[in-house]
Amino acid sequence: MLDDLAYKGGIVTRMISAENPTGEKGKGATAKPSDLPKDAFWGKYSHGEGWKVNPFKRMAPGEKFNIADISGSGTIKNIFITTDRQRFSEMIIRIFWDEETEPSVECPLGAFFCMGHDGVPHTVNSLPVVVAPYRGLNAYWSMPFRKRARIELENRGDTFSEIVAYKVLYHAEPISDDACYFHAVYRRSVTSEEYPRHVILDNVQGRGVYVGTYLAWTVLNSGWWGEGEVKFFIDGDDKYPTICDNGTEDYFGGAWNFGAYGVIPGSSEVVYSTPYIGVPAVFVGNGESPKKLSMYRFHIEDCIGFEKDIKVTVDTIGWQTDRKKYKHLSEDVASVAFWYQSEPHVKFKPLPPREKLFDR
Repeated sequence: MLDDLAYKGGIVTRMISAENPTGEKGKGATAKPSDLPKDAFWGKYSHGEGWKVNPFKRMAPGEKFNIADISGSGTIKNIFITTDRQRFSEMIIRIFWDEETEPSVECPLGAFFCMGHDGVPHTVNSLPVVVAPYRGLNAYWSMPFRKRARIELENRGDTFSEIVAYKVLYHAEPISDDACYFHAVYRRSVTSEEYPRHVILDNVQGRGVYVGTYLAWTVLNSGWWGEGEVKFFIDGDDKYPTICDNGTEDYFGGAWNFGAYGVIPGSSEVVYSTPYIGVPAVFVGNGESPKKLSMYRFHIEDCIGFEKDIKVTVDTIGWQTDRKKYKHLSEDVASVAFWYQSEPHVKFKPLPPREKLFDR
């Protein structure tokens, strides 16, 4: 990637932000304090036109707002968002490509940026997703589009989001016919001992490549929880998958209970973040709250291709120490799947109601 920079001179780069809502050339920092709505309290701090007049958006309860609406062809290179809203699950991000009426990306804001537990804010240091102090959400996925790109935020909370800051940087450029579109979808389920399996992704039809998994896992049982396998059912696989990982901690690159040796009360899995794999947060709990883990696995160098369809699942299986046996578990698992595919895509299932996006 560093080698490529020497050959990028002259590319057309634009950035949409509250200070330049259209991203037009020479139109940044043109707002005047007198032009701001009365509820834009930050206008009183400005020194005038050209000097940080309108860096934020204020969103009412239930409001939907396009942080970007780009015409023509190009590639989104970076999305940055932050907000004073404490529950990031109350903000929904959606992305529409070309003239779609159904989104290709639909996720609670925090989960899309690998920070899926409202009460456990943390940093993420990966290649495509970075959460910087404090709760600065950054995505570096390459997102090509041919006719239009629209990014929508929705405030599902029952109060105003007083500050929403955002940036969308893109390259205006032609896109080849064989390029696939970026997709991401959120799922949440409470598994059962009778059926200990969470579906990360299904109902995908078309040609594409799977590039990442994020899990916000809430442990509802005592002892070790991470023996479940991640399975990829590819191009017509039915009962058995083509790709079957060894176990949950193996899939995320760790081993031996992520370092929680002995699995005794109060033991803590080791936190780590790398470009492709990480467990950036472990909340052990205090006797009243269950253990919560935040985990990502990005298939950048080892992407998983499919020609017709793909389904991805994770089993919720732990270890029964006293009986020396695997144990099927009931667990609370939320996930985001990241993939590229040819359009059109199958319509996503509706997101859960607002109250079911919150942590237990």
